[in-house]
Amino acid sequence: MAGRRISKLADLRQAAGHTQQSFVAAFVREATRLGISAAVSERQLRRWENESPPPLPHPGQQTVLEAMLGVPLAEMGFDVPSHRVTASGPVSEAGAVKRRTFVAETGALAASALTPRRPGPRIGAIDIGHLRERLDDLYRTDHMVGSVPAMAQARRIEGAITQALSSASYTSRIGCELQTMLAELHGHRAWYGYDGGRIEEGRAACLEALVAAQLVDDPLLQISVLETLVLLAIKAERAWEAGSAVENAYRLASHVGAGPTVHLVIALRDANVATVAGDFPGARRALSRAVTYQARTDCDTDAPNWAKFAGAFEVDYATADMYVRANQPKRAVPFLRASVRGIGGDYARNSASYRVKLARVLLEAREAEEACAEMSHVLESCGGISSPRLLDRMRGFQEAADRLDCPEARDCSARIREVARGSAT
Repeated sequence: MAGRRISKLADLRQAAGHTQQSFVAAFVREATRLGISAAVSERQLRRWENESPPPLPHPGQQTVLEAMLGVPLAEMGFDVPSHRVTASGPVSEAGAVKRRTFVAETGALAASALTPRRPGPRIGAIDIGHLRERLDDLYRTDHMVGSVPAMAQARRIEGAITQALSSASYTSRIGCELQTMLAELHGHRAWYGYDGGRIEEGRAACLEALVAAQLVDDPLLQISVLETLVLLAIKAERAWEAGSAVENAYRLASHVGAGPTVHLVIALRDANVATVAGDFPGARRALSRAVTYQARTDCDTDAPNWAKFAGAFEVDYATADMYVRANQPKRAVPFLRASVRGIGGDYARNSASYRVKLARVLLEAREAEEACAEMSHVLESCGGISSPRLLDRMRGFQEAADRLDCPEARDCSARIREVARGSAT
């Protein structure tokens, strides 16, 4: 009898997905949430689960235990005096008795909620590891061959995660990791919307990703979504939304003590917002902060995957963009050249995009021959990249080159038309 009652608490704890150590930590969080001064040690939890009879929790501990496990204390294996027995019945019928009440048949309902009884397989740490590898590979796919194949890959991963969440059996910790990965996927879809020119679709994915990241309480993930939202808001001509996203990203980064790489990404987005607004003093201030953060990234050993693209070449590129917006293409050219030289081989899509930008700015700076040479490099190397944004930039170069009367420009235009036709088929 005593053994059955003692094991009941352990069974409920394990059904909730807790070790003794994690249960103690969760107990403290629940007590704080309820505003109750109560705690439990691992030693005391072991006594509750193993001694016969187990020592009775004090009233504050009782309230927290009942809130955590969803059953009255008596159903956890404790001998509870009559004046401490919690009623099981509708809250509206509790009358003057100030007790926590539970739905009838609480024990059975709680067990089914804590341990999903579904026909699907059980998801564990090994499965999470495989999904994480597939998710992390999205960055490589996007950087090397573009957002179109990455989007197809992301849809397959999202299908696997949503199927697991809806039909598999898993602990609360595994469920949280699945939801976190789903939030990351929404963030990826937001970027693919930006790269594909589907701005409203991207903004919708951003909002979905933000909600999901908030639900799993992951501030760094929220920042990654906000930095994409900045780009989408700029494209949608919603400057106020882009500015608010930057401010919220700074706030979250400060709150969690984010490292210099994350701050570098935010500073670059800050510069984007100021540049588009024509606030060139503000852009210079943001770029100055970016330089400071970039100088410290070598010591940043814990940068998240989504921020690792940021480096000196991104600062140079943002500086060049400021000069382009200020109608000073000649001043932009050296920064764009440095950006093209500095970008690594793992970023083929961005490398091609930056070269097209350099070629276009060289045209504006009346350096047509060099501009066409840069464009030729892109056309020779971009065959395996599928990125609507890159293709749009190439078409923009073609339109500008069509206005020039020189053989190099005509040749570039013809080759770009050929690439565009191939992408359309």
